[in-house]
This record gives sequence, structure tokens and C-alpha cells, in this order.
Amino acid sequence: MSEYQHRARKRFGQNFLHDAGVIHRILRAIHALPGDRLVEIGPGQGALTEGLLASGARLDVVELDLDLIPILAHQFGNTPGFTLHQGDALKFDFASLGSEPQGLRVVGNLPYNISTPLIFHLLDHAHLFRDMHFMLQKEVVERLAATPGGGDWGRLSIMVQYHCQVEHLFNVGSGAFKPAPKVDSAIVRLVPHAELPHPAKDHKLLERVVREAFNQRRKTLRNTLKALLDSEAIEAAGVDGSLRPEQLDLAAFVRLADRLSEQSTAHSAQ
Repeated sequence: MSEYQHRARKRFGQNFLHDAGVIHRILRAIHALPGDRLVEIGPGQGALTEGLLASGARLDVVELDLDLIPILAHQFGNTPGFTLHQGDALKFDFASLGSEPQGLRVVGNLPYNISTPLIFHLLDHAHLFRDMHFMLQKEVVERLAATPGGGDWGRLSIMVQYHCQVEHLFNVGSGAFKPAPKVDSAIVRLVPHAELPHPAKDHKLLERVVREAFNQRRKTLRNTLKALLDSEAIEAAGVDGSLRPEQLDLAAFVRLADRLSEQSTAHSAQ
């Protein structure tokens, strides 16, 4: 192996994209323009990086693997607008790149083992992002884009759709990567809402209600939420307590969280 070659590492969940057709299709979906401020998470060997820089946009990349840093520095270090950050995206302070609302556009081919926690980390800073384009395991994208009533609808769907509009753009077969993963992937676009369609009084209580509800998703809401809300409180929120959590839409979960918020406020006032 030469100085600038690198084998994919299992512990980082690395699968490097090499299919030129897929790369072109992803770049077309992102449609980066001069003046854009892009952040690429996990650039790997730079399959997308080159095309993103060719747009004339400014690009910050966040890479965890120390062995990839010299490869990326060698390849792109002299390109105007390119900044390389070695670090863990789960701990990265995205606000350090600019605090302007909707000023950043995020791109990433996310390893399965960090995709869900990383998405939740990014949602904490959703106001900073104009949009996010991710390559994820196909089943994760199906959960992100799910609608109420099916098995894919759950905590991830609800909390992401609370903050963002979700578009499942297209699927990518395993042959587009080296080494080929055992699962198919998909590209998703997340666009943070300019105004939340169903704002909760307390976002943390919404997270808590959703988490409790889906901890035992086969049970009725009356059972899964009994530690938080009794049957009367559930009914007062306009929700049928005999339903299972997957049968409720986002607005219904927000009503339950708001009921819990009112309950908590009443208790603390006593």
C-alpha cells in the first residue's frame, strides 16, 4: 500500500463510495452553489468532497479516522475554501462554524452505528442548518420518512419530523461501495422547518412522552404512558388511550406532551 492508500476500518463502520454514477446523482441532489457553507461529516477518501469543492462552496469536513487526515490534507489541503477538522461528529460544535440561522448545509455518508445518535445531535442545532443530505442504511431512511400506522413509525420518525421535512430521495445498492456492505443504502434530505408545524410547549417532555410510548410499542398508550399520564389526562388531550403508539400522528404526541407540561406546571404551583 502506498502512503496515500487506506483500507476501510470495521470499527468505524467504513464503506467507501466509489460508483461515479451514484456520486454524480448525490451531488446533483445537493446542488451546492458558490457562497454555500457546507459541512461534510465523514468524508472518507473524498468521493463527494471533490465535487462539493468544485461547486465553489466553502467546505468544512469532520473526519474521525486519524489515518485519513493526511490523505484528505494531501488531496484537498491547497483547495480554496477547504477546512479539515479531525474529530468526532457526535461531539463536534457545529455552532463554531457559524451561528447564522440556516447558514450551514450538512452532507454525510453516515456509518450505521452512529447514524441515529448523530441525527439527534444535529437536531439539537437544527436552527443552524438549511438542509442535510445523508447516505444511510435504507431501513433507517424508511423509518425517517415513515407515516403513522406502520411498523417503521416510531421515535426516530416523530422527533425528526417534528424538526424537519423528510424526503427519501433514492436508494443505493451495496455494489456502489468498497467493501460492499451487507445492506442497501438510501439518500435522504432533511430540511428544518422555518416554523414548527406542531410546536410543543416543552420539547424535552415531547421526547420523554415519545420514548415512553414506544418502549413497549405493542401495548396501548394507557399502559405505556401510565407513569406520566393517567387515562383521564390522555383523553383530555384528545387521544384514545386504547390505541397503540404507532397509530398516533405527530400532532397527537405534541398534545400529550403539552398535557404533561400543564400537569407539571399545576403540580409545581401547588
